Amino acid sequence: MSIYNYLDNGVSDKELDAGEVRKIQLTGKSTYIISLPKRWVESLNLKQGSQLIISRKDQSTLMITPKEFVVALKKKEATIYVSGKDDLGSIIRKIVSLYLVGYSVIKLKAKEERFSSVQKHMIKDFLRKKLIGAEVLSESSKELEIRVLIGHPELTLENALRRACNIIISMYDDTLSALKTFDKNLANDIIKVDDEVDRLYLYIIRQLKAAVENEKILKISGLSSPRDCLGYRVIVKFVERIADHLVKIAENITLLNAPISDSIMEKIFEISLFAKRTFEEAMTSLYKNDYILADNVISKAKSISIIENEFINLIEKINDANVPILRLIVESIRRTAEYASDISEIVLNLNVEKLL
Repeated sequence: MSIYNYLDNGVSDKELDAGEVRKIQLTGKSTYIISLPKRWVESLNLKQGSQLIISRKDQSTLMITPKEFVVALKKKEATIYVSGKDDLGSIIRKIVSLYLVGYSVIKLKAKEERFSSVQKHMIKDFLRKKLIGAEVLSESSKELEIRVLIGHPELTLENALRRACNIIISMYDDTLSALKTFDKNLANDIIKVDDEVDRLYLYIIRQLKAAVENEKILKISGLSSPRDCLGYRVIVKFVERIADHLVKIAENITLLNAPISDSIMEKIFEISLFAKRTFEEAMTSLYKNDYILADNVISKAKSISIIENEFINLIEKINDANVPILRLIVESIRRTAEYASDISEIVLNLNVEKLL
């Protein structure tokens, strides 16, 4: 309970909530003091010698809290009651939502006699593939206890984002290799790799939500203010969408009925290399807080449509059953470059004040 709240002793809300202007005074050579309004002190039953905790709520706000009102932070715990008739997708969405908002203990309890073996297997498989740090620590026929074991300092926001981006760079290279060598096994491997990007995406969202609420976590995350969390929230979504488009490319490669010609492959290579470099430069502008580089990425990314149109003109001249699939592949490549441009726009917003 903050000192701005009060115990009911006849003092009105309006009186207690009204702001007070007080001067900071210097006593001795190094101690600063400030007086508290008498009505606030009395409403909280404080007296001389009472201990107060002064903490920073955010970068512009100090919060004063009587020590006796401070309750030690406990791990957030939630319980989901599951029926054998419940849709598995709905159960998993509840788990994800609780994970994202910071719960560290999630218990699933069966409404009937026991969980079905299918429910248990699918939930465990989902945790393994999609949620970093989430483990089933105990289970019985009627209960599963999921605990999130990874802490904020163990995998920082920047490291998680860099890891996701490194995976995406590898996916760019592998899709080109699979397309050039007509390797459908490699294409299927690319689809499986997307699980790791999804895991990092969900973990980063969890970190950002925690950083908005806790300044210590905000500092650990390397962000300067809660406002930055919104920008990073959008960026990480764009990163996840780029990975999804690379998966679409891999899926379309598996649908090709024959290797593509060298002339078409050369044009696809040109488009892919352009998109990959655009993405790399967008992320570099983010890591370096480089407004100029981000602005250049946006300008350069506009030419992806020109390269795509050149490719469409090329394939329209040939009679090949693969043409519709090739158009979808190049469309996805273009979308990755556009998402990279979108990332750069967020970088501009995060850094524009530095130019003033």
